[in-house]
Amino acid sequence: MRIDFDPAALGRNPFYTFMNAVVVPRPIAWISTTSADGVDNLAPHSYFTVSCIDPPIVQFTSVGRKDSLNNVEATGSFVVNLAPEHLFEQINATSTDFPPGISEFDAVGIAREPSTRVKPPRVAASPAALECELHSTVRLGDSTVVFGRVVHAAVSESVLVDGHPEVTKLRPLTRLGKNEWGTMGELLEITRVPYAEWRNGPGRTGGAG
Repeated sequence: MRIDFDPAALGRNPFYTFMNAVVVPRPIAWISTTSADGVDNLAPHSYFTVSCIDPPIVQFTSVGRKDSLNNVEATGSFVVNLAPEHLFEQINATSTDFPPGISEFDAVGIAREPSTRVKPPRVAASPAALECELHSTVRLGDSTVVFGRVVHAAVSESVLVDGHPEVTKLRPLTRLGKNEWGTMGELLEITRVPYAEWRNGPGRTGGAG
């Protein structure tokens, strides 16, 4: 038996929390930006994913007008810092609605490091960072999707295995519903089955039946 939920009947906020509970887990983009006045901003955004491989483009969504969005539109760049487990409390603290003139780096006590290709700083303790130049934005109702072209990536040597980022060393946080966060759990690994093998099926050695 299923229970039906009508977005129009529930209204904006109830369905917003409903969606957050269903679309899980969501990776967190810890976005650092710099305002036109030179104030560094840092905020977590859990509506985040990869948009394109060539060119490499990532996206995050600003629900409403956030400082991150204002700064990106004003300066044209941002950094996606991976949100690791050991910075859980600091990441949550940077979601506080500080006034635009206050830097979350300074208020929360988070160390910066210079970026290589863009003006906004990276989070020094984050194991991976994607430096991005603004590609475009798309307004959808009360939200804005920000697309950024990745122009540089920096990864801590300590999380690399054979030159590749290893998820068990990155230890990324995820967002769930309500005030819930997710950490690394059991990993499942399986290879994709090519269609040629799928047609033969388990135990078959000949052609398609």
